[in-house]
Amino acid sequence: MDTLERAGTRTAGRTATGTRTATRTAAESARTAESARTAEAAQSTRTAGSALAADGGHQRAALLGDLRRLGVLPGEVLLVQASLRALGPVAGGPATVVGALLEALGGPERGTLVAYTATPENSDTSRLAARLTAGLSPAELTAHRDRLRAAYRPDGPCSPTMGALSEQIRTTPGALRSAHPQTSFAALGRYAAEVTAGHELTSHLGESSPLGRLYGLAAKVLMVGVPLSRFTAFHLADLRQGDPPRRRYGCVAEVAGRTDWVSFEAPDLDDLHFGALGEQVRREAHGIRAGRLGDAHCLLVPIVEAVDVATRVLRGSLAPH
Repeated sequence: MDTLERAGTRTAGRTATGTRTATRTAAESARTAESARTAEAAQSTRTAGSALAADGGHQRAALLGDLRRLGVLPGEVLLVQASLRALGPVAGGPATVVGALLEALGGPERGTLVAYTATPENSDTSRLAARLTAGLSPAELTAHRDRLRAAYRPDGPCSPTMGALSEQIRTTPGALRSAHPQTSFAALGRYAAEVTAGHELTSHLGESSPLGRLYGLAAKVLMVGVPLSRFTAFHLADLRQGDPPRRRYGCVAEVAGRTDWVSFEAPDLDDLHFGALGEQVRREAHGIRAGRLGDAHCLLVPIVEAVDVATRVLRGSLAPH
């Protein structure tokens, strides 16, 4: 899941956003088309990937060369959204990929590497939560909630849906993690403390979250085998559209030194329209670079340009006609 409760936040209450609901079919079609292009790019390198698997996989030096050709530069702040399956076999696994990324950024003294380390399972208000608790008796539901509360740790692993690379970045020595119980980010390097500090509970993916700080730092986003329909930073553009609809969220969190279930209101997060939005941003943005990392088709996206274009596109689509 590239956003909080991907399956659980697409609610019927989005009528206030006008054309998003009306263009549901177009958004799904755009997402399908973009996924097909990603699969086609991966298919073109499958033979080479199979040969590499026999030799132990992609080497760090080769990955470093790919990153430099993509345009990753020393001193940059880089958010990575990655499918390691798309990247192909790597000698040394995710740790090798993290090493190559940090080296491309000039090391942790100069650059900053960031990953989304969300825990969408920590919820009682999402569709995912509904699936996990479907058919439970009241007593079983209480036991389920008690287990989640007992298991919660702010430094616990991110969701498996975030991917192995996100977890590798989170567990690399020196990494810092933002404090949100559902939509945390982990960061390594020069600006790690600035990126992860002060993640407000009611700002899942908004201006007072690490995403807002990444925008302020003019970060880039490296999409590794992942389409723009999953570009997390588009949420910033969504939340800049006037007064977004709000809804109730529930999760386990630490409040005043005590771990318990909490309930709060925050903007409703929706990514169903990201497929169509990504298509338009790709057409209009000039700074996006395409290339390859291992076997994976990649996009290197300047977050400021992408969010600004997306903000303009959404304002145009929501304007009265």
